[in-house]
Amino acid sequence: MNLAKPTIIVLNEDTVPLARKIADAIPGSQIHGLQSRVSGVDVAFTNTIEHLQGLFLAARPIIGICAAGILIRGLTPVIADKRHDPAVLAIAHDGSAVVPLLGGHHGANQLARIIADILDITPAITTASDLAFGCALDDPPHGYHLANPENLKQFTANLLAGEDVILNGKASWISDSSLPLKDTAVQR
Repeated sequence: MNLAKPTIIVLNEDTVPLARKIADAIPGSQIHGLQSRVSGVDVAFTNTIEHLQGLFLAARPIIGICAAGILIRGLTPVIADKRHDPAVLAIAHDGSAVVPLLGGHHGANQLARIIADILDITPAITTASDLAFGCALDDPPHGYHLANPENLKQFTANLLAGEDVILNGKASWISDSSLPLKDTAVQR
């Protein structure tokens, strides 16, 4: 998961304090602002769409304090493969909502939870496996990796359909989750 240097995008001066609150709590983050509308940011840009696309293509997590539609329309031309999308989140102008839009299992859901804690709100996470199991199987913690990522989609679908899984060995991120762990399960 790439959570290094998250970029907080602001398009209006009145969202800078919210951006600062978030940046102060997330190490390494930077505030990028539309030059014609904001001041006092780490990086100023002149073209929102070009800037968003450059960040996305550089795999930088994007936290937009703006309408989700701006992020969606701006990034649509460069979205190619969900397995490689960086985290992209939209935060309501007033801080009342945080929505992971892309890269849910590449840091967006985790960032949404962190930001929700900062803002004392509930994140709008819609990823089925995160909601059902409390973990992202395709985004294991440091030290773990997927041996067969090509099988993940079917494996997750089977779990969501009610199948069980056996944990061989110790992995607290799995055993502490809500995955349907059993002593014996049907092996495929």
